[in-house]
Amino acid sequence: MTKVSLQQKGFEKIKLDFQYLLSVFKEMLASIGESDLVDILPFDKLDAAAKTYSSNEKMTQAIGICFELLNLAEENAATQYRRESETKFGIETTRGSWGETLHQWKTEGLDEQKISEKLREILVMPVLTAHPTEAKRLTVLDIHRELYLLLVKRENPNWSTSEQAQLKQEMISLMERWWFTGEIYLQKPRLEDERGNLMHYFVNVFPEAVRLTDQRLQHAWTTMGYAPELLDWPEHFPVIKFGSWVGGDRDGHPFVTPEFTASTLRLHRQAILKVIQEQLFDLAAELSISSYITSVPKGFLKDIETMAKLFGEEGQKAVDRNPSEPFRQYVNLLLVRLNHTIEDNYTLGEAGYFESSNDLLSELQKLRQVLIDLGAKQMAKQWLFPIERLIQCFGFHLAKLDIRQNSTYHEKAISQMLAASGYEDSNYGEWNEDKRLDFLNNELTSNRPFLVSGTSCGLEADNVLGYLREVKLYVDLYGTEGIGSIIVSMTRSLSDLLLVYLFLREVGLKDARLMVAPLLETIDDLNAGPDILTSYLNHPVVKQQRVNSDSFTQEVMLGYSDSNKDGGILTSRWNIYKAEENLTKTAEALGVKVCFFHGRGGTISRGGGKVHRFLDSMPPGSLSGHIKMTVQGETIANQFANRLTATYNLEMFMAGTARQTMKTAPKTKDTELYNIMDTLADMSRINYRKLLDHPKFMDLYSHATPIDVLELSKIGSRPARRTGQRTLNDLRSIPWVFSWSQSRFNLSGWFGLGAALDEFQQEHPKDYERLKKLAEDWPFWKYLLIQIESNLMDSDIDIMKKFAELIEDAQTKEELIELIINDYHSCLQEIDDILGEPVATRRISKMEDMKLRKLALKSLSELQVDYLKKWRTIRETDAKQADHYLVQLLILINALSTGLKGTG
Repeated sequence: MTKVSLQQKGFEKIKLDFQYLLSVFKEMLASIGESDLVDILPFDKLDAAAKTYSSNEKMTQAIGICFELLNLAEENAATQYRRESETKFGIETTRGSWGETLHQWKTEGLDEQKISEKLREILVMPVLTAHPTEAKRLTVLDIHRELYLLLVKRENPNWSTSEQAQLKQEMISLMERWWFTGEIYLQKPRLEDERGNLMHYFVNVFPEAVRLTDQRLQHAWTTMGYAPELLDWPEHFPVIKFGSWVGGDRDGHPFVTPEFTASTLRLHRQAILKVIQEQLFDLAAELSISSYITSVPKGFLKDIETMAKLFGEEGQKAVDRNPSEPFRQYVNLLLVRLNHTIEDNYTLGEAGYFESSNDLLSELQKLRQVLIDLGAKQMAKQWLFPIERLIQCFGFHLAKLDIRQNSTYHEKAISQMLAASGYEDSNYGEWNEDKRLDFLNNELTSNRPFLVSGTSCGLEADNVLGYLREVKLYVDLYGTEGIGSIIVSMTRSLSDLLLVYLFLREVGLKDARLMVAPLLETIDDLNAGPDILTSYLNHPVVKQQRVNSDSFTQEVMLGYSDSNKDGGILTSRWNIYKAEENLTKTAEALGVKVCFFHGRGGTISRGGGKVHRFLDSMPPGSLSGHIKMTVQGETIANQFANRLTATYNLEMFMAGTARQTMKTAPKTKDTELYNIMDTLADMSRINYRKLLDHPKFMDLYSHATPIDVLELSKIGSRPARRTGQRTLNDLRSIPWVFSWSQSRFNLSGWFGLGAALDEFQQEHPKDYERLKKLAEDWPFWKYLLIQIESNLMDSDIDIMKKFAELIEDAQTKEELIELIINDYHSCLQEIDDILGEPVATRRISKMEDMKLRKLALKSLSELQVDYLKKWRTIRETDAKQADHYLVQLLILINALSTGLKGTG
């Protein structure tokens, strides 16, 4: 069998699994009296039937469910393909895996000791957010998970006919529940709902996925013939930690109160302490070593005696529970101490509770060493390793909570504080940068606050100081382990960062060593980033932090969304690429490492795509070994809903980071290449802005996309616009991308490049030939072209034209739609030319997927245009009928986003 034939086998498996799931779905529909719906299934009959079926609402719901069944079939087939490929062709054949990474290093002759040392330096952090891109209800996501598990369970060839029938019946029951539950939110989800969804992943998915990822690394390590003792214990492994924005991200989100932040921090802590408690119970059950058979060190027995005495009656009970079993006694006593920690019981002093997760970790490492000395190393590996690794990754905090707010919001807050304290010129927002810096530099030399604690001076100031006071209460009790970074959105200057320290001083956190991180979002801010970073790292406040830290690393967040909306996809990506290089050089010149925090979304327009390819496309030498990355909205369920898929995605993240960290920056800069890309990016931006700056563009956008429906949708707890103003600048980048995706333009993922490449080829033919060669050996360029091509393939000219019919002004319609379609065709042709092969022969997997979806998507899009026209016609005159159409449109949006496998 060849890789090609194995791939073809995978396509066939998708079709077979999908047909099976469809047959079960049809059976369910017939059983509930919806036999008419069966006629529009399978998909090859859908286009004709959809136009005649009487109940559009039910038809849309049925198609949406079919798309999800197809997605489940594809996910399962991908897992089986990877398994079979590794079995037949070797573990190194899975792109981006530990197997491929270690095999590559071995081929390059890298020393195993050096590899081992490098692995220990790796720290990756997926940060989960609840941006409004998950269109499905949490209950429905649970049903998807259960169905997927049943599909996997069905793989067992040894089931009897009765067992197979039972599996099918369970599927029917789930599908029936799904049908009657409905897909969409009719009320906006509460923050508590979004937090609960993330808690499911932190508690129920990630601990197990980390364990399986570690096993894959160990297997790849030994398969390559490396010394097993170099990868024995958690301290030998790359570190993975987790972060969250739910409860901390308040940029444009008025519902994230200080109280919600406080409750989130407490919930995180209590949840992981309970998980650790359960694992300690399991550990005690396994350590049944008897002191009658084994000679236990006297020092260890003395430790047990000391702990038991400290805890009094509780300690005696813990010992008496397992007489002559000292290892169980020891763990029982750790459980008593942990229980005191859970209850915040400090009556016995520091020895009576765990001040930090490191205290418990050191106790477990002591236990590990005693077991190893007794010759029970395998027991230690089997039972101690998992809980040590759990604590290393999750601590006592579960996930670090980032705090994010916009720089403009901070300006309003400090203005209110200045006014309340009697400052004569209190309008901070109108000060120039020099005046701001003079003020901040002077204030930061003092520890006295502006205000008497408890003073109210305005909405923004009360909110900023309120949530920072909650952070202070948490830090005083538990330390900084659970606090992530304080991120300043729209960082434009040094003063935006220093202002945070003024707020920290106000609540008593100035010396807490919290990370303050810039978020560089627009193209101008990305270009200004190195100067901002230089000034910031050289500032006395930050210099002192660097002196006080053993290993200071500065976090810098990069925004993919706003830079894309600002200048188009090529200009955005190229400026981010250069920013990574320049920020790295800037920091290195000052002896500082940078941890880049990539604010990626689910779609290609917002930085999405396969994580290992994304990492491979970064500038060599720019990855310090530490990296953070957002996982947003529907991407969370896509990547982590199911155990093996979650394991795969964590492995890609960790292995890709390790591989990229090994790369070094070139000694000399390829000036010619940079000139080529600068010129092309400028051309692309000019062509992109021709459209966005056109006086009729907002007319086009508001009519030819369903943005007005999205703004009324119940997807996510956050408003679609930052301030409520109906301007392009105020619109969040997520609904911006979502709306273009729904109308099948996907404009944010390609527009501007087609005309730019045409122009570049004519004006710089030799440099154009270089672009072709670069596509063969420069990962950044090839990855970007393939991503843009994917967006083009998901676009549909016929559907674009149907949405264009909604534009009332004929001249706008003709002029702007022609501009868009011309660029679309140019872009496809140019990418084919640069990559040297037509898309149909290069993207077989993508083409197969599109074939299965095309007719159904076309049918839904036509219906969406029809409903959109009707809804807009009557929404001001017939509220009841307009509401009916709105619900239909929301159901259509959900079905389409499922079929397109993405939203914003």
